Amino acid sequence: MGTQANTPAPAAVRSFSDVTLGEALPPLTVHVDRARLVQYAGASLDRNRIHWDEPFAKQVGLPDVIAHGMFTMGAAVTLVTDWVGDAGRVVEYGVRFTRPVVVPYDTGADIEVSAIVKSADPETKRVTVELTATTAGEKVLGRALAVAVLD
Repeated sequence: MGTQANTPAPAAVRSFSDVTLGEALPPLTVHVDRARLVQYAGASLDRNRIHWDEPFAKQVGLPDVIAHGMFTMGAAVTLVTDWVGDAGRVVEYGVRFTRPVVVPYDTGADIEVSAIVKSADPETKRVTVELTATTAGEKVLGRALAVAVLD
Protein backbone atom coordinates (compact mmCIF):
# COMPACT_ATOMS: atom_id res chain seq x y z
CA MET A 1 0.00 0.00 0.00
CA GLY A 2 1.41 3.46 -0.96
CA THR A 3 1.94 6.31 1.42
CA GLN A 4 -0.13 9.43 1.26
CA ALA A 5 1.45 12.86 1.72
CA ASN A 6 0.07 14.96 4.53
CA THR A 7 -1.33 18.13 3.03
CA PRO A 8 -2.99 20.87 5.02
CA ALA A 9 -6.71 21.19 4.67
CA PRO A 10 -7.70 24.03 2.35
CA ALA A 11 -8.66 27.24 4.11
CA ALA A 12 -12.37 27.82 4.40
CA VAL A 13 -13.63 30.34 1.89
CA ARG A 14 -14.85 33.39 3.78
CA SER A 15 -18.47 34.29 3.30
CA PHE A 16 -19.73 37.86 2.99
CA SER A 17 -21.95 37.43 6.06
CA ASP A 18 -18.81 36.81 8.16
CA VAL A 19 -17.24 40.18 7.27
CA THR A 20 -17.45 43.21 9.54
CA LEU A 21 -16.70 46.77 8.49
CA GLY A 22 -13.50 47.87 10.26
CA GLU A 23 -12.48 44.26 10.91
CA ALA A 24 -8.74 43.77 11.28
CA LEU A 25 -7.29 40.84 9.38
CA PRO A 26 -4.74 38.63 11.18
CA PRO A 27 -1.30 40.23 10.62
CA LEU A 28 1.33 38.56 8.48
CA THR A 29 5.13 38.69 8.53
CA VAL A 30 6.99 37.73 5.37
CA HIS A 31 10.73 37.18 5.77
CA VAL A 32 12.86 37.87 2.71
CA ASP A 33 16.52 37.02 2.32
CA ARG A 34 18.97 37.11 -0.55
CA ALA A 35 18.25 33.51 -1.59
CA ARG A 36 14.56 34.31 -1.93
CA LEU A 37 15.37 37.38 -4.03
CA VAL A 38 17.53 35.31 -6.38
CA GLN A 39 14.73 32.73 -6.69
CA TYR A 40 12.22 35.48 -7.42
CA ALA A 41 14.56 37.05 -9.98
CA GLY A 42 14.71 33.73 -11.83
CA ALA A 43 10.97 33.16 -11.69
CA SER A 44 10.01 36.70 -12.69
CA LEU A 45 12.83 37.18 -15.21
CA ASP A 46 13.61 40.48 -13.46
CA ARG A 47 17.34 40.02 -13.01
CA ASN A 48 18.17 43.65 -12.32
CA ARG A 49 21.41 43.65 -10.31
CA ILE A 50 19.99 45.94 -7.61
CA HIS A 51 18.10 42.89 -6.34
CA TRP A 52 21.11 40.58 -5.80
CA ASP A 53 24.46 42.40 -6.30
CA GLU A 54 25.29 44.43 -3.19
CA PRO A 55 28.29 46.35 -4.59
CA PHE A 56 26.26 47.32 -7.67
CA ALA A 57 23.24 48.38 -5.59
CA LYS A 58 25.46 50.62 -3.47
CA GLN A 59 27.22 51.98 -6.57
CA VAL A 60 23.88 53.24 -7.93
CA GLY A 61 23.04 54.95 -4.63
CA LEU A 62 20.99 52.35 -2.78
CA PRO A 63 21.80 51.46 0.84
CA ASP A 64 21.97 47.74 -0.04
CA VAL A 65 20.19 45.17 -2.20
CA ILE A 66 16.45 45.82 -2.39
CA ALA A 67 13.50 43.48 -2.86
CA HIS A 68 11.63 43.58 -6.16
CA GLY A 69 8.61 45.86 -5.91
CA MET A 70 6.37 43.15 -7.35
CA PHE A 71 7.71 40.68 -4.77
CA THR A 72 6.74 43.10 -2.00
CA MET A 73 3.33 43.69 -3.58
CA GLY A 74 2.69 39.97 -3.95
CA ALA A 75 3.88 39.18 -0.44
CA ALA A 76 1.50 41.77 1.01
CA VAL A 77 -1.62 40.53 -0.79
CA THR A 78 -1.01 37.05 0.63
CA LEU A 79 -2.65 38.37 3.79
CA VAL A 80 -5.89 38.97 1.87
CA THR A 81 -5.81 35.76 -0.17
CA ASP A 82 -5.30 33.74 3.01
CA TRP A 83 -8.13 35.62 4.73
CA VAL A 84 -10.67 35.09 1.92
CA GLY A 85 -9.55 31.47 1.46
CA ASP A 86 -9.32 31.60 -2.34
CA ALA A 87 -6.89 33.80 -4.28
CA GLY A 88 -9.30 33.82 -7.22
CA ARG A 89 -11.73 35.90 -5.19
CA VAL A 90 -9.36 38.89 -5.23
CA VAL A 91 -10.54 40.77 -8.32
CA GLU A 92 -8.67 44.07 -7.92
CA TYR A 93 -5.39 44.99 -6.28
CA GLY A 94 -3.24 48.06 -6.50
CA VAL A 95 -0.49 49.75 -4.52
CA ARG A 96 1.85 52.69 -4.67
CA PHE A 97 5.47 51.94 -3.83
CA THR A 98 6.63 54.41 -1.18
CA ARG A 99 10.10 53.08 -0.35
CA PRO A 100 12.14 49.98 -1.11
CA VAL A 101 12.55 46.96 1.14
CA VAL A 102 16.27 46.88 1.93
CA VAL A 103 17.53 43.30 2.36
CA PRO A 104 20.82 43.08 4.30
CA TYR A 105 22.91 39.98 3.66
CA ASP A 106 23.23 38.85 7.29
CA THR A 107 19.69 39.37 8.55
CA GLY A 108 17.37 39.68 5.59
CA ALA A 109 14.25 41.76 6.14
CA ASP A 110 10.75 41.28 7.48
CA ILE A 111 7.76 42.73 5.70
CA GLU A 112 5.02 43.29 8.29
CA VAL A 113 1.55 43.37 6.77
CA SER A 114 -1.71 44.38 8.41
CA ALA A 115 -5.10 45.17 6.93
CA ILE A 116 -8.61 46.30 7.73
CA VAL A 117 -11.94 46.02 5.96
CA LYS A 118 -12.70 49.50 4.58
CA SER A 119 -15.99 48.77 2.83
CA ALA A 120 -18.41 45.94 2.18
CA ASP A 121 -21.16 46.19 -0.45
CA PRO A 122 -24.03 43.79 0.28
CA GLU A 123 -25.41 44.08 -3.28
CA THR A 124 -22.22 43.05 -5.08
CA LYS A 125 -20.64 41.24 -2.10
CA ARG A 126 -17.43 43.13 -2.85
CA VAL A 127 -15.18 43.74 0.14
CA THR A 128 -12.44 46.37 -0.01
CA VAL A 129 -9.43 45.78 2.23
CA GLU A 130 -6.79 48.42 2.95
CA LEU A 131 -3.32 46.99 3.56
CA THR A 132 -0.37 48.46 5.41
CA ALA A 133 3.09 47.04 4.73
CA THR A 134 6.16 48.12 6.66
CA THR A 135 9.75 47.05 7.08
CA ALA A 136 12.07 48.30 9.81
CA GLY A 137 9.22 50.56 10.96
CA GLU A 138 8.94 52.31 7.57
CA LYS A 139 5.88 52.13 5.32
CA VAL A 140 6.80 50.49 1.99
CA LEU A 141 3.40 50.47 0.25
CA GLY A 142 0.89 53.29 0.01
CA ARG A 143 -2.68 53.27 -1.24
CA ALA A 144 -2.67 49.49 -1.01
CA LEU A 145 -6.22 48.30 -1.68
CA ALA A 146 -7.50 44.85 -2.52
CA VAL A 147 -11.07 44.03 -3.54
CA ALA A 148 -12.50 40.56 -3.12
CA VAL A 149 -15.86 39.14 -4.14
CA LEU A 150 -17.35 36.78 -1.57
CA ASP A 151 -20.38 34.49 -1.51
